Amino acid sequence: MAADTLQSELEGERLDRFLVNAYPDKSRSYIQKCIVDGCIRVNGKMVLKANCRLHAGESVEVDFPPPEPLEVAAEDIPLDILYEDSDVIVVNKARGMVVHPAAGAYRGTLVNALLYHTKDLSGINGVLRPGIVHRLDKDTSGVMIVAKNDAAHHVLAEEIATKTAKRKYLAIVCGNIPAEKGTIHGAIGRSPTDRKKMAVVKENGKPATTHFEVLKRFREHCLVRCELTTGRTHQIRVHLAHIGHPLLNDPAYGKIDKRLSMKGQALHSSELDFLHPRTKESMHFEAPMPRDMEEALRLLES
Repeated sequence: MAADTLQSELEGERLDRFLVNAYPDKSRSYIQKCIVDGCIRVNGKMVLKANCRLHAGESVEVDFPPPEPLEVAAEDIPLDILYEDSDVIVVNKARGMVVHPAAGAYRGTLVNALLYHTKDLSGINGVLRPGIVHRLDKDTSGVMIVAKNDAAHHVLAEEIATKTAKRKYLAIVCGNIPAEKGTIHGAIGRSPTDRKKMAVVKENGKPATTHFEVLKRFREHCLVRCELTTGRTHQIRVHLAHIGHPLLNDPAYGKIDKRLSMKGQALHSSELDFLHPRTKESMHFEAPMPRDMEEALRLLES
């Protein structure tokens, strides 16, 4: 794979942070692995430490390894495809479906289904996450975009990083939020008391902002629309729980409502807007609310 050469502009910036900013489609853990594996040179010398400090004007040579041969099994799993062309696939992900294989879940994922549906997926995220530009939690349903080639993946990742792509969610929350509209600010990082959870933290967190609007009120719950200007892990779930209004049926940040047939939190990715990576046409997609969330709303109304 041909190497890219970049010029460092910021004095004292960490090498891994510099590369994450330069390649927003790649995760920090992937960048750090590439550094340890000797894929990065600074002024012609191999650097193996992610915390190496750069100096303004230094040349950073990046030679990412080619995607590994795909070993994830293709599976004939039904997909709700909202749109598809030679560059992108837009799907309505079902609740309960994991997006990509990981420890303990190597089958039955969205990636397994995509591999059966098409042979064309971007290879940027390697073996386990081909085509995956952004993700949804296992129990969050709704609209997602998948890249079918590397060029489309780069463009879409940039749109998400720069907030050109817009994502809106529907959520049922516990309690009645006093304001009709609002914005939640709070850096998100690993919970200091439970490493399996995320939390709003004062240190070592990433800035996060969630906008919300109350659409309908019930006696002890309300339906809200949320829009993200950042995309942190569990962001909506963490932010709403932080202001005292966790998602209905959220097993991690709220509590399970045994009256519901819904497995997991009442959160649905309802709308996605982006510019087509090739034509630059404005694209808008909506995914209907899943049946279990509609049943939850009917229960709350009654």
